[in-house]
Amino acid sequence: MKTLLIGEYREGKLLDSTYELLGFASQMGAETAMLLVGSETQLPAYGGTLYLADATTCGEYNPDLHKKLILDAVQKENPDYIVFLHSSYGWDLAPRVAAALKAAQVSEVTGIVPGGFGFGFGFGFEVGCCNAKMRRTVRPNTAPAVLTIQAGAFPVEQMGGTPQLQKLASEGKGALEFIGYEPAEKKEVDLGKAEIVVSVGRGIGKKDNVPAIAALAKALGGELGATRPVVDAGWVEHSHQVGTTGQTVAPKLYVACGISGAIQHLAGIKKSDFIVAINKDKDAPIGEIADVLVVADVMQFVPALTAKVAPVSS
Repeated sequence: MKTLLIGEYREGKLLDSTYELLGFASQMGAETAMLLVGSETQLPAYGGTLYLADATTCGEYNPDLHKKLILDAVQKENPDYIVFLHSSYGWDLAPRVAAALKAAQVSEVTGIVPGGFGFGFGFGFEVGCCNAKMRRTVRPNTAPAVLTIQAGAFPVEQMGGTPQLQKLASEGKGALEFIGYEPAEKKEVDLGKAEIVVSVGRGIGKKDNVPAIAALAKALGGELGATRPVVDAGWVEHSHQVGTTGQTVAPKLYVACGISGAIQHLAGIKKSDFIVAINKDKDAPIGEIADVLVVADVMQFVPALTAKVAPVSS
């Protein structure tokens, strides 16, 4: 079984998230080849075959030309799976490649299920559904198949070594012209710079309980965060949302209050130095990454904790 991994290069740099593709392939036990539209000065720590196209001539973003490059590598490698990151680059290119190959596409993969639906062969892929509140397993019935993997769902893995370069080139301008990158809109609350973030999930029960979590955040000298369901419900402003659809955080302390741990949220907090999770469900997924899991009723534990730390912070 072989995978063709599509690395990412932006503003003159190889993106670290490219190594998550190797983590995905490793979990599948698959052989790998990689394609990158980038530069010889920014090569991945990867000892396998690397198809390299020059970004200065092909552009960092040019879907028509990049699709041709990928199809060229597919013809050479004949992979079982063509794997992109679930990013703006992957969102755009994956369906173009799938359509050209008349291949099945599975988007936003968060897990691998050997044997798929219990047939005993192949792989099934876990993806979110119902606004990421549930998960389902799907298995493509074409070879090759095109996949995009959710950021943070698979470990970063570096093989080391020097790539075996095979240079690719594609002529033409394409139908779109890439002008440049535009900075993201400035957020009211910059959680990315906060040293302490206390986040609220649906497990707190109701909107009226949000002030109790905000009080803990204030007592600790931190900022209030929230999960997507809480924001979607109108309990907290969108500027406080943490996760792949909100802000990615890397605080010294992250406190998760009533948060079960959807993969999109976990991906947004994985760089936190220390994670404390408060949840009455001892088997909640967030317990797998938490440094401390407090099994308790959030609305009983948080006020008691706030009372203990408030005098220290005042």
